[in-house]
Amino acid sequence: MNWDRIQGNWKQLTGNVKEQWGKLTDDQIDQIAGKRDQLAGKLQESYGISKDEAERQIDSFANRYGERDAATRDASARY
Repeated sequence: MNWDRIQGNWKQLTGNVKEQWGKLTDDQIDQIAGKRDQLAGKLQESYGISKDEAERQIDSFANRYGERDAATRDASARY
């Protein structure tokens, strides 16, 4: 998924972010505000993981929610 889309839909995706990364607080999620680099930094800080691992997890998250978004969009376009 294009990260700009995630950033634009950040408020709608915060529940998914909390589900994926439960150690992040509501305040941290609000501060991240969809910024990929901020998310990577908070993941490194909260989980003690490398930047590469944080990026891998973010890519996985983006791909998972991008597929769902595309499927929803495609279904809406048919009607």
